[in-house]
Amino acid sequence: MTQLNTPYPATAYLTGFLKQENYDVAQRDLAIDLFLSLLTRQGLENIHQVIEDNFADFEDHELPDAIYHFLLNYSQYSICVEPTIKFLQGKNPSLALRITSRSFLPEGPQFENLYQMEEMSEHILTDAFGNLGMQDKAKYLATLFIDDLSAVITQGVDPHFEISRYGEQLAASNPSFDDLYQQLHQPALYTDQVISSLVNDYLSQEQPDIVGITVPFPGNMLGALKIAQCCKIANPQIKTVLGGGFINTELRSLQDPRIFEFIDFITVDNGERPFLTLIEYLDQQRPIEDLVRTYRIHDQQVVYSNNPTLHDIPHKNTGTPSYQGLQTDNYLSLCEMLNPMHRIWSDGRWNKLTIAQGCYWSKCSFCDISLNYIGEYDDAGAEIIVNRIETLIRETGETGFHFVDEAAPPKVLFAMAKKLIERQIIISWWGNIRFEKTFTAELCQLLADSGCIAISGGLEVASDRLLKLMKKGVTVEQVARVSKHFTDSGILVHAYLMYGFPSQTEQETVDSLERVRQLMLNGCINSAYWHRFAATIHSPIGQQPDQFGIELIPNEAVLFAENDIAFHDPVNADHDMLGKGLKKALYNYMHGMGFDLPISFWFEQAVKEPDIPSDFIEQAIYHSLPD
Repeated sequence: MTQLNTPYPATAYLTGFLKQENYDVAQRDLAIDLFLSLLTRQGLENIHQVIEDNFADFEDHELPDAIYHFLLNYSQYSICVEPTIKFLQGKNPSLALRITSRSFLPEGPQFENLYQMEEMSEHILTDAFGNLGMQDKAKYLATLFIDDLSAVITQGVDPHFEISRYGEQLAASNPSFDDLYQQLHQPALYTDQVISSLVNDYLSQEQPDIVGITVPFPGNMLGALKIAQCCKIANPQIKTVLGGGFINTELRSLQDPRIFEFIDFITVDNGERPFLTLIEYLDQQRPIEDLVRTYRIHDQQVVYSNNPTLHDIPHKNTGTPSYQGLQTDNYLSLCEMLNPMHRIWSDGRWNKLTIAQGCYWSKCSFCDISLNYIGEYDDAGAEIIVNRIETLIRETGETGFHFVDEAAPPKVLFAMAKKLIERQIIISWWGNIRFEKTFTAELCQLLADSGCIAISGGLEVASDRLLKLMKKGVTVEQVARVSKHFTDSGILVHAYLMYGFPSQTEQETVDSLERVRQLMLNGCINSAYWHRFAATIHSPIGQQPDQFGIELIPNEAVLFAENDIAFHDPVNADHDMLGKGLKKALYNYMHGMGFDLPISFWFEQAVKEPDIPSDFIEQAIYHSLPD
């Protein structure tokens, strides 16, 4: 799974591009189709039977909580599942009143956080839902219901099934293909049977010669290979191709030939040129030596082909993404958190667009800036982006847009905003930015007037010393002022945070939390998320560790995936303990609670007291020189 509320954009990008090149191309989203196949009355009946078989010898007290609750309340789950799915698809709004009665849905283990929240603050749910409304209260409760059923599937049917979320470390490098290879040769689970049925339906409908599969995150790799496996069983003549974010970062040193039992070609970085060249080769229009950034098998050896004379397609020429073939009204709008900014990732249907390829900054020491898809910057210009916006509105009927750039370039953003206003195009949009000084109060208001509802950006370690070390190009004071410009314009702000950066001390971590507390208290940011720092082999830290005072611990012989790399930091801090406290504090702050509690309250062990003024952010906003 990637997202349940909107299609992942990679296939839409390539579909639009290949249609522009006059190829017959179709796309499907197996993730949403699999999910909707499992969560029906018939699907739950099948799941119930599998669980009864798998747990036949278990006593009630031995069952996992989710399984016990499911078996005990199976008839109610069966009755509720289809109406609740339709409600989350926006097709059954009247069900909200029954859901909010708290007597319609069976409330399993996922509802425990709700009870804890009610205990922490009797008014928090009333206040939040008073602002959000009846539909959103129901949506939040229905999402907990879906989470319970997801846990049932994971614990009782398929341990690899999961509604994906970002993990603490975004990459999960595995130097060996053994685990995946063994799993692909296990007896089929019920979920595998559903996947096979869906893939066979797609193949029957479209009769493809080539099947391209995108793998955005590590958790998508097993599913991708199962899809490819189904294709090969159905028709060994079909050519299968892998690409996507996980491939781009993890498989740069691929040597294990066994993956090519399922896959014919693997491409890295931006997919337009490699995929186009591959099609031309398969159509006998090019020699195999012309392949671009493509792995293949030859004489049982992995071969990497890259013709340097064939350059990437300029962003202005990649065409408008196309969602044709994806039934956008099937997606579910979920509410995983009461925080209005945090929920945007799982709520609403968004047309995804990229304003520019790569990152215009490309200096951050923790980022994989050595890779083509980040380091090679190319923007399409505001006129082309606005034209694509209009085209997508006509095709999908949706006016919500998510710009999925590494960091959207301010100059193009401002020009786009002016054109949207001039052409009276009414949209709601959000995206990722850097907290540049150029985002003045006036220009933030311009973005708001054009339809900007939210932005996300990297505050990272919230420490000026470490921000300078990572070459972030911002200070905490600058982030405070710029983010306040956004929120004063009515734009929600999300901050990406990290901890455990090389040489980061406990004191710096505690101080970072205090700065975040003040940023939220002063209305600079609305939500945030802490990630544990991970060194990657493609980043400056991974390539020049001595400059950051750390020693890398080399990975074992890499034949498959490699991205994260362990390291020794002579600065000793208990980042595991600190991470738990950081997340606990932030969860409460995002619900408007706990601002008056001492920082030490959130940690299981004694920590140092913050060493910054209690009005540090207030001074940064109101008393520093203007930008």
